[in-house]
Amino acid sequence: MKRYTDLFIDFDDTIYDTHGNAQIALGELFDHYQLQRYFPSKEAFTVPYWRENVALWAQYTRGEITRDFLIVERFRRPLCEGKGLNPTTEQCLEVSDCFLNLCADKPATLPGAHELLAYLKKQGYRMHICSNGFHEVQYRKLRASDTLQYFDTIVLSEDAGANKPSGAFFDYAFKTTKAVRESTLMIGDNQDTDIAGAYHAGLHTIYYNPEGLPLTNPRAVTYQVKALSEIAKIL
Repeated sequence: MKRYTDLFIDFDDTIYDTHGNAQIALGELFDHYQLQRYFPSKEAFTVPYWRENVALWAQYTRGEITRDFLIVERFRRPLCEGKGLNPTTEQCLEVSDCFLNLCADKPATLPGAHELLAYLKKQGYRMHICSNGFHEVQYRKLRASDTLQYFDTIVLSEDAGANKPSGAFFDYAFKTTKAVRESTLMIGDNQDTDIAGAYHAGLHTIYYNPEGLPLTNPRAVTYQVKALSEIAKIL
């Protein structure tokens, strides 16, 4: 008998190549708005974007800022570094909408993602996306990457009214999926939102750690892998 019947799986940068797809979209955004008029290079725009995006997502995950604040500020801050630029909230929202549209249609997944999902599906696991991403964007990315077919349930923070790693998010996930804690395992790439959150919710975990980052909470990590293909050896 299998030890686990249900798998909670993070989407961004676990299955979907969020960073790679977004980097392409940022380049397209730069060209669309002719930002070379204000920045000496694309890197002069994309580097501060990533810096601010990472910091703002961390704040959003902790419940310190709202979704609307994140959407505006992750573009206002890097754009303000352009010579002569002082974007309004409306302009930032326009840029954000353009960026999200460009991102949502990018198809790239991480190496081995489709092979792993097909294997897990064949093994009979019930699979559930557990993501802090925005509702309208996540479904488009799932379709663009042809991964929606593998999942029984899509659990998103906007629907849960709480973000990972909060217990409220995982309570909502169990209520929605009808999964049982003792036979559910979490797979994710973020030590705080995915792994620590799942651990405190009483789950075993697989930490997808391709960069070999040091563990901040070793007790929370049941298994650790550097490649998605290694998960098939565990499950």
